[in-house]
Amino acid sequence: MIEEKCMKDALDLYVESLEEEQKSNKLIENSNKTGKSIEMDEEVATGLEKLRKILKKIIELICVGEDVKVSTDLKELKLSVYGGDLGIAIGKDGKNMQALEYIINLICKRKNLVNGNVVIDIKDYRQNRIKKIKKEAREMAKKVVREGKEIALQPMCAYERKIVHNILSEFEGINTKSKYEEPNRRIVIYPLKKSK
Repeated sequence: MIEEKCMKDALDLYVESLEEEQKSNKLIENSNKTGKSIEMDEEVATGLEKLRKILKKIIELICVGEDVKVSTDLKELKLSVYGGDLGIAIGKDGKNMQALEYIINLICKRKNLVNGNVVIDIKDYRQNRIKKIKKEAREMAKKVVREGKEIALQPMCAYERKIVHNILSEFEGINTKSKYEEPNRRIVIYPLKKSK
């Protein structure tokens, strides 16, 4: 339990320092935007393989004693992690997984391994969460149309909010808007016609 807390504290400090760099626009990846595009070829496969090994090692350090397997998906630039008890790597509401993804993408950019953002999914947590979010968004959109009242969804990360905005853009009779500041940033669904 002490090791888990130390690892979480270390990750939190690292992410905080990176967020400070980002606020002051001093991130290395912001200072060297060349616009080069790397074809989906051996370079991408090699870069993704390096990231796979790094992620596997990090998760083995976080989830001590667990057998960790990481597979790559070149098409989606995705690293899928499987194993025994990987709950600490996922974290509450996927927060630790998001932090790991952030770190992996920083390594990726600083070492110029892959051109694009790498997605991490641990034990299909993200895949299942996306299904749940899409279902909830559709249900809430129908409720907004039916009742004519705005509804605020639960706070979500930027990636999840984008999915909701995209899926609800197909709905007629509603509009969506992100409101509030992080970590409470959420989507509000508005009816186009207010109920009387």
